[in-house]
Amino acid sequence: MSSKRHLEAPAGEPDATEAIKRNSRFLRGELEEYFADPITGSIPLEQTKILKFHGSYMQDDRDLRQERKEQKLEPAYQFMVRVRLAGGTATPDQWLTMDRLADTYGNETIKLTTRQTFQLHGILKWNMKNSMQEMNAALMDSIAACGDVNRNVMCNVQPYESAVHDKVHRTAQRISDHLLPNTEAYHEIWLDKEKVLDSREEEEPLYGPVYLPRKFKIGVAVPPANDVDIYSQDLGFTAIVQNGRLLGFNVTVGGGMGMTHGDEETYPQLARTIGFCPAKYAEEVAEKILTIQRDYGNRVERKNARFKYTVDRLGLDTVKEELEHRLGWALKEAKPVTFTHNGDRYGWHEFDGTSHLTLFIQNGRIADTEDYKLKTALRRIAEVHEGDFRLTPNQNVIVAGVTPEKKADIQALVEEYGLSDGKANSALRRNSMACVAFPTCGLAMAESERYLPELIDKLEHMLDENGLREEDIVIRMTGCPNGCARPGLGEIAFIGKGPGKYNLYLGASFHGDRLNQLYRENIGEAEILETLEPIFRHYAREREEGERFGDFVVRQSYVEAVYDGRTFHPAGQA
Repeated sequence: MSSKRHLEAPAGEPDATEAIKRNSRFLRGELEEYFADPITGSIPLEQTKILKFHGSYMQDDRDLRQERKEQKLEPAYQFMVRVRLAGGTATPDQWLTMDRLADTYGNETIKLTTRQTFQLHGILKWNMKNSMQEMNAALMDSIAACGDVNRNVMCNVQPYESAVHDKVHRTAQRISDHLLPNTEAYHEIWLDKEKVLDSREEEEPLYGPVYLPRKFKIGVAVPPANDVDIYSQDLGFTAIVQNGRLLGFNVTVGGGMGMTHGDEETYPQLARTIGFCPAKYAEEVAEKILTIQRDYGNRVERKNARFKYTVDRLGLDTVKEELEHRLGWALKEAKPVTFTHNGDRYGWHEFDGTSHLTLFIQNGRIADTEDYKLKTALRRIAEVHEGDFRLTPNQNVIVAGVTPEKKADIQALVEEYGLSDGKANSALRRNSMACVAFPTCGLAMAESERYLPELIDKLEHMLDENGLREEDIVIRMTGCPNGCARPGLGEIAFIGKGPGKYNLYLGASFHGDRLNQLYRENIGEAEILETLEPIFRHYAREREEGERFGDFVVRQSYVEAVYDGRTFHPAGQA
């Protein structure tokens, strides 16, 4: 087996962010002082790099930028706060807390993220501390929900899929807790804990003084559902279940969706399987994999700092050897697994004496409109519900563990408010996902959350004409190439290139184990519709029995099959 001295991290001058982290006094920086400054609604850019580790980003309302500039006002600065919620499970009290905070401090909406957690947008600087403290009172925090650390650990949330779901979910929670930063900075700044007299005496035994080179994402899947998109994760654990008993996990490494337009040194990548570990060793495997990235990830070029690039640079066999060296024992041979889907199962399902209701939340945005009081309805459900809420990796919500006594009450609220179980929508819409993009994301190049529903309206006409309304097709959209809605795994995907312009990708697998491929570049709505209409017609006419859309476009040579992100960029027939 190899050892640390045989491996090297990329040489060169470290990126400037590395010095910011090193000098932050274990993530304290000057956040407390700048959040107490009443003169401006912002904090300095350098401090925002540290704030991420506390689960928050500084943003501004981009819809108002020009107007405020003309009025000689600073941008409409605000903060997004993301909760750490391993496996996406929340109690009714926690749901009610987020609902109240959204109204009291936020923009009166809740965003369910693609990593199974809550985001609040629109929090003003002087309301941040109260928001954090009220979340903490409901046993929630935002520690490490952002930043160069392990992010929110994802886990299959469909209890009716497997009798071992609770055990797998507890594994995800333990991994999340085990990989938390050790610093007390969060508690000092936001929760008024007594300050450490000299932070130089603190230690980060897992992360070290500069934490990781970039963010690190972990997912736990329970076949046959690949709802967490296990192959998109830096580190994945796929549950192996035999006769209703959890044996352990297949371990996958090196996935990730982000890239940079025009930079062929960046690409989305699929995680690859390196072996099997017994269930009791999952936390240890997660720790050792994370430390390999800590020691050998790229700290010179942040665009190449994700673990996928470390795996590709060192080689999969080398990474496995180094892992086994650090563990002191060898992984076993991976077990066979079969995934059948990566979407949600809508409506009511019964399991183990309780009921579970999956509701469709378009792009994860929970808000009240004049015609659809979704936020109010879910609040009223939380007031009577005795089970829990499970946020899905597809931005939907499961009202889980509904007792027989409460099912009629909850169904009455569903009917009163006309809540959607997705079944009245086209299958395309049910399998859609979009990132936030405008107006709050500073990285957005094009619309996503606000535009995808309108585009689907137009695509549905084509589907109806071709008898495809109930054909499940995974469609995803992001406003930039950072990949928050996992667009590389969409059978149809759009990645924002500029205002109203997108790159169109085709050909991922319905099960989430093949990447898509660039098909058309920098096109607007008219070209999108003109491009997809004949493909839908062709698919309706010549698809084989049970053939998925992504498989069809590969078989018909619209694009080539992509199983390695390093071949992602060639544009097929574009």
